Amino acid sequence: MKGKKILLATVAVGALMLSGCAGGGAGGDGGEGDGGGGLIGVAMPTRSSERWIQDGDAVKAALEEQGYTVDLQYAEDDIPTQVSQIENMITKGAEALIVASIDGTTLTEVLDTAADSDIPVIAYDRLLRDTDSVSYYASFDNFLVGQQQAWSVLNGLGLTELDGTPIEGAPAGPFNIELFAGSLDDNNAFFFFNGAMDVLQPLIDDGTLVVKSGQTEIEQVATLRWEGEAAQSRMEDIVTANYSDGSTVNAILSPYDGISRGIISALTDAGYSVGEDWPIISGQDAEIDSVKAINSGEQYATIFKDTRELADVAVDMAVALLNDEEPETNNTTDYDNGVKVVPSFLLDPVIVVKDNINEVLVDSGYWTEEEVQG
Repeated sequence: MKGKKILLATVAVGALMLSGCAGGGAGGDGGEGDGGGGLIGVAMPTRSSERWIQDGDAVKAALEEQGYTVDLQYAEDDIPTQVSQIENMITKGAEALIVASIDGTTLTEVLDTAADSDIPVIAYDRLLRDTDSVSYYASFDNFLVGQQQAWSVLNGLGLTELDGTPIEGAPAGPFNIELFAGSLDDNNAFFFFNGAMDVLQPLIDDGTLVVKSGQTEIEQVATLRWEGEAAQSRMEDIVTANYSDGSTVNAILSPYDGISRGIISALTDAGYSVGEDWPIISGQDAEIDSVKAINSGEQYATIFKDTRELADVAVDMAVALLNDEEPETNNTTDYDNGVKVVPSFLLDPVIVVKDNINEVLVDSGYWTEEEVQG
């Protein structure tokens, strides 16, 4: 089973993340490297998430390592800003674009402009939709991410191992669970949620899991822009409307660490405290504040997606195209963007719980022990 893989981060590329440069103007890290290669534009959605800062730094460092000049920009989750930034990259003579979109459906026109100039476009982690002007897609196995989030919740409840294997003699339940999903304008949110529900729906159907709010459709549980504040507000409403009778929520499916932290704040404000009755909460991205929360027992698990490895894949794709070579892919069937199936390379994610923080995150150099314990 794929879920049994433990993919440790490659130490050799660890330095790439740490060597990324900061600087630039209000829009992002517009500073360019000193390499002798051509210009490559890198568009990232926001600096408000620790994860995207690490992605941007890792991509920039990997490109500069190969001699390219880099225009790295952050759009702070403003779509017109991201469109303008990409337009400027094209005007400045970018030979390739690596784009992590805010909303993958809103860049069709500017990407067509890139295509008209024979500029290859790599979709970075978020699929660029409704356009033929995307060359390749670099991401993780996002359906598996959702399954792993569900398995981590079930593991915390004592129902399965982390790879989804049922535990003999597991408690019968029922357990109260509430569901959260990501932003509907991010194609990945659907893969995460569908993967999770592939695991959870049979247990909801047989009564082992109970969603007291009744909110089980992605349109009901989505979180615009993945914002923790929105998740906190929704969790507060769920607790008030469904758990004021003295019942408790036992588990919460969360697709992202920032959302998890918002949920934790809502539960704390509602009088929950870490201990026997504290809910099992999933997450994603191994952000340091959530890794600390796992250590303290507030969050049960996160999904580690090594940004250094993803940066390497995206950069290799761009460089191959610029050298008139065919990039390596491992999925040519699953990522239909509404216009075409985009050839993709998918990396394997890793479940992180308290017991393997050191093995997965510290030993790989992603975080230091001081950062984790700090």
